[in-house]
Amino acid sequence: MATFKHISSKNADYSAAEKYLTFEHDEIRMKPMRDEKGRLIPRENFRFSTLNCGGDNFAIACLRANKRFRKNMNRGEIKSHHYIISFDPKDGPDHGLTVDKAQEMGEQFCRDNFAGHQAIVCTHADGHNHSGNIHVHIVINSLRIEDTPRKPYMDRPADWKAGTKHRCTDAAMNHYKSEVMKMCEREGLYQIDLLNGSPEKITDAEYWAKRRGQQRADAEHPGTTFQTDLGKLRQEIRNAMAIAKTFEEFAELLLKSGIIVKESRGRYSYLPEGRQKPITARRLGYDFEKAAVLAKLAENGTRLEEKDKKEINIPDLPEEAKELLQILDREKLREDGKGTGYLRWASIHNIKAMSQTLDVLRQAGLMDMRKLEEAYDTASRAFTESQTEIKSIEARIAERKELLSHLRSYARTRKVRDEYDALKTEKQRQVYKEAHTSDFILMDADRKYFRERGYTPLPKIKDVQAELDRLYAEKNARYEEYKARKAEFQELATLRQNIRKVLGESERDKAKEKPTKS
Repeated sequence: MATFKHISSKNADYSAAEKYLTFEHDEIRMKPMRDEKGRLIPRENFRFSTLNCGGDNFAIACLRANKRFRKNMNRGEIKSHHYIISFDPKDGPDHGLTVDKAQEMGEQFCRDNFAGHQAIVCTHADGHNHSGNIHVHIVINSLRIEDTPRKPYMDRPADWKAGTKHRCTDAAMNHYKSEVMKMCEREGLYQIDLLNGSPEKITDAEYWAKRRGQQRADAEHPGTTFQTDLGKLRQEIRNAMAIAKTFEEFAELLLKSGIIVKESRGRYSYLPEGRQKPITARRLGYDFEKAAVLAKLAENGTRLEEKDKKEINIPDLPEEAKELLQILDREKLREDGKGTGYLRWASIHNIKAMSQTLDVLRQAGLMDMRKLEEAYDTASRAFTESQTEIKSIEARIAERKELLSHLRSYARTRKVRDEYDALKTEKQRQVYKEAHTSDFILMDADRKYFRERGYTPLPKIKDVQAELDRLYAEKNARYEEYKARKAEFQELATLRQNIRKVLGESERDKAKEKPTKS
C-alpha cells in the first residue's frame, strides 16, 4: 500500500538534502556513514534527477533563486519541503514495479504538483528497515520561481505566484494524497485510503524514538519490547475499547489507568497521569477519534449480546495438536551460517512436522486453507477477548486491593483520632500530634487517597473484601477458559505458520527453477 508523508526543513544548507539522498546514513543517529578510510559510502541502486535547476545543481540553483527574490534569508524560515511516496513491498513482485518506473512516476508527480519549484527527485530501492519497499523522495525549494496554474485547493495568490513560498496546507495534503491514490490505481499498484486517516498516526519523531529505545532495550535487556509513551497510551485506550459498551464504561476504565478522556467541540483528547496538556485523538490516529471509539463501543454491545446467545465455535483439534512441531525456515538457517549437518537435520525435522501438520488438519477437517484461516481468526478473537477480560478483572482487583489497604490503615488510626479529638486545648493536641507523628502522616495519606477518588462516604471493609472475593472467584472461573482459548489459538497458529512456511518455500523453489531470460 502506498503512503505519503511530508517533512519541512529550516536547514539553509541545501546540499545536505542531496548528500542524504545519495550517501548511506545511520538512520537512528542521522549521521553519514563512512568506510575505513573515512570516505562517505554511496547508496546502492538509486535514481536521481533535478527539475527546474537550469543546469546548476540543486543547492546552487536554490541559493540563486533565494538571492534573486530576497527570500529564505532568515534563520527561522522554512527553506525546503520533503515529500516521500512509499510503495508497498509487494508491488515489485506482484505488479512489476521497478526503481526506474518509480522514478518516472515521481518525476511526473513533481511536474504536476510542484511546478515552478526547483526540485530533487530521488528513488531508493529499499527502506531503512530493509522491508524492500521502493520509495520516492521529492525535495523542493520552498520558494516558487515561476507562476503556476491555479488549482482548486489553492486559496491565496501565494499558492501560485512566482516569488512566493510553498504552503503545505490540509487542503494541499488532501490533494497530493488523492493524486497518489489515482497514480497507484492507474498503474495497478496496491493502495489504501489516504484521505480518511491512519488507524495509528506514527510521526517521524515517534518512529525514531521507538527505534532508539528498542536499540537501548536490546542492549540492556534482550528480548524486551520498547514502547513510547504514546504507544503505551494507545495500548491502554485499545484495552478499554475492547471491553467497554458505553462511553461511561470507557471513561471509567481509562480513569483506573490514570487517563482522563475529555470531549471538546465534538473531539476526544486524552490526558495521561503526569501530563499538563491533553493529547488529541487526531495525534494518536483515526482509531482513537470520537466516531471510531463510539462505533467500537456499539459493536462491543452487539457482539456481547450475540455472544450470550451463541458461543464462539472453534473446531476441535485432536490431541496431536498439543505437541505440534514447528517447520523451520531452511533459507534463514542457511543465511545464519548453519552447517550442512544442521540443515540435513532441519530437512528431516520439517518432513516430520509437515506430516504431523497434515494429519491434524485432516482430522480437524481444515484441509481447505480458507477454513484454516477462518478458524485461526475465530480463535484469535476468542483468545484476545478472554485475555482482555482477565486483564480487566486484574485491574479491578488491584484497585480494590489498594482501597482495602487504605481502609485498614485508616481503621488502625481510629484510636489515635478519637484520643486527639477528646483533648481540650490546642497545646495538648500539639504535644499529642508530635508524639504520634507517623500515625498522622499515614492518616493524611489515607484521607488524600479517599478524597482524590471520591470515596464519600467510605465503603465498609467487609463490603470491599466481599467484592475482592467475588473478583478472585470470577478470575479463577474465567482463567480456565482463557488457558483453553490460548492453547487453541497457539495450536492453530502453529498449523497456519507451518502451512505458510511450506507454501513460501515452495514459491521460492519455483522461482529458483524458473529459467532466466537470455
